[in-house]
Amino acid sequence: MLDKIVIANRGEIALRILRACRELGIHAVAVHSEVDRELKHVLLADESVCIGPAPSSESYLNMPAIISAAEVTDSEAIHPGYGFLAENADFAEKVNQSGFIFIGPRPETIRLMGDKISAKRAMQAAGIPCVPGSDDPLDSDKQKSLRLAREIGYPVIIKAAGGGGGRGMRTVHTEAALLNAISLTKSEAKAAFGNDTVYMEKFLENPRHVEFQILADTHGNAIHLGERDCSTQRRHQKVIEEAPAPGITPEQRERIGNRCAEACREIGYIGAGTFEFLYENQEFYFIEMNTRIQVEHPVTEMIYGIDIVKEQIRIAAGEPLSLSQQDVQIKGHAVECRINAEDPQTFVPSPGVIEQFHMPGGPGIRVETHLYNGYKVPPYYDSLIGKLIAHGENRESALARLQTALSEMVISGIKTNIPLHCDILADGEFRAGGQNIHFLEKKLGL
Repeated sequence: MLDKIVIANRGEIALRILRACRELGIHAVAVHSEVDRELKHVLLADESVCIGPAPSSESYLNMPAIISAAEVTDSEAIHPGYGFLAENADFAEKVNQSGFIFIGPRPETIRLMGDKISAKRAMQAAGIPCVPGSDDPLDSDKQKSLRLAREIGYPVIIKAAGGGGGRGMRTVHTEAALLNAISLTKSEAKAAFGNDTVYMEKFLENPRHVEFQILADTHGNAIHLGERDCSTQRRHQKVIEEAPAPGITPEQRERIGNRCAEACREIGYIGAGTFEFLYENQEFYFIEMNTRIQVEHPVTEMIYGIDIVKEQIRIAAGEPLSLSQQDVQIKGHAVECRINAEDPQTFVPSPGVIEQFHMPGGPGIRVETHLYNGYKVPPYYDSLIGKLIAHGENRESALARLQTALSEMVISGIKTNIPLHCDILADGEFRAGGQNIHFLEKKLGL
């Protein structure tokens, strides 16, 4: 087992990694920006190192500073969490070249799956169902693009190969709008990702967002941990997640999950990862793979009784998976609300001092947050300040517990989206389950 790990992140995920380190007897080093000295995991870590000013570009995205922190603390490995440098192949490569272990996939695997065109090719070769579309990047041949769109059938969607998080996408409903949409998306992709490569896919009009969690070790073992439904979204950003996904049959779970695990074995994947699909008319269509821990990993942990972060660390240490596919058995249902420091109606970020904080409790309730009374939420980073997870024997029980927990949760001094979650959980369409990705925006009138 590893002796000391640098946690190259902040907030609730950094605290989550710290707790996993504690359970495994591993010393934890917290790196932090100048404004994050009072973060909970920084105060609790065995050591801490300041890596720069508040802006992410000068701290949490500062590769040399993070690697230097590992050097001066004699650490063995770096855990990137999610966001920031978690899916940056150059960072993973520099970590390895500097003599440290990157807790995640190999750099070449991150590159393969980070480019959506190469990822789609790899998945097609592995037998994973994909959205109909172009197998190659769109080039300057306008007539070729027009023919392709006619073959696929409108509407189509133009996507940036290096995009993510809902950025670099444009839906096209008519042939007259196609060429201009391609040009605009290429320009935006170049500006946002430094890569103007785009491709075309069939636009699925009313899909759900269903993703499969996998774990793979260095010994050729790979398993899936079932699926999560992440269809409750606003502007492609997940708001509520649950596992298992309502309406997905055990046969579907086994079929797609096993294909995902086999794909991991074929591409030599190592660590935790997530295959994301659009699901429509009983069919799954691969859209991308996230080569890191997901924000919503707790719902999977709750129904399977597996600590995914500890498995990540064990895999990085060279240990085989602690369980086989036969050991993976669903128990109950879990739902997660992302708690953000933002106005629940306008979604404008709401930084400030936490005047009062009270965590809910009770059977099946789990809270992942770095908040405490007097903590100052800074304006420089993502607005996510915590996650509230409820587990029950079935979906109805989990939702009831989640509603009770939301009513008990107190966060004063800033605005949060707790009222929005209460509204969603009371909605009849949401309670019925199986809503598509447009449900929340339609409800909000967006």
